[in-house]
Amino acid sequence: MNTQTHPNDLGEFLRARRSELEPTQVGLPADAGRARRVAGLRREEVALLAGISVDYYTRLEQGRLSPSKSALAAVARSLRLQEDDLDYLYRLARLGRTTVDRQRRQTVGVQTQRLLDSLQGIPAIVIGRYMDVLAWNPLAAALYVDFAEMPIEQRNLIRLSFLDPRFRRLYVDWENNGRNCVAFLRMDTARFPDDPRLASLIGELSLRDEDFRRWWATHLVASPTCGSKTFLHPQVGKLSLDWQMLSCTESLDQAIIVMTAAADSEASRALEKLTAVRPATDQ
Repeated sequence: MNTQTHPNDLGEFLRARRSELEPTQVGLPADAGRARRVAGLRREEVALLAGISVDYYTRLEQGRLSPSKSALAAVARSLRLQEDDLDYLYRLARLGRTTVDRQRRQTVGVQTQRLLDSLQGIPAIVIGRYMDVLAWNPLAAALYVDFAEMPIEQRNLIRLSFLDPRFRRLYVDWENNGRNCVAFLRMDTARFPDDPRLASLIGELSLRDEDFRRWWATHLVASPTCGSKTFLHPQVGKLSLDWQMLSCTESLDQAIIVMTAAADSEASRALEKLTAVRPATDQ
């Protein structure tokens, strides 16, 4: 199964986005009761809104031309793309491509590790490309799983979210978490279109999980940097934590995910209980 970025991912993404829009959402008249053969906008409607020819837009969707920035911007406006979608679109069009050394193993720098070790009472994880777990503190292992017990190649938050039953049980709203994981991973396919590590991860998840396979086909994209998650932990029960993704200056491909709770809240007391059962890290 070939899971590397398909040559016409750009066209598939455009079709997915226009299928979600109704004419009335973009200022076009309704069809007056006439049934549409396909959901969403037609190609000619997108072309009209973008001010380009139908032939040009058709060839763009079919992967038969490389668009200019101005034409792509016009199409993006027509499809009402949000910031993450727009970033993904430009990367697919190779107008902002990022390369990566495929053979280089991701490592955590000394300063980042020192910061991680200094965080007390706060679960924290260092993630790399594709949400590989590179390092963690004891409280993060107590909250999630003891990452030291699993092989390095399996230490990936997205992989664990779909394939490890402990992770599915941990999230109160697992479906929302799973969708966000898929959207986050989809962003990386535009950043690293030929990376075999990414292709292998997508292939494994597509083969082994029906939810991943279905959501991957929707071409949803997102790169959130903060939010909230509610966990149902087997030892301390329900706890809601706020999370933030902090950039690592030592490596642009790495980030630190930290989870915090409001002072004197049930969640903060639950974290205090977890410190008593936290496993030792062995990275």
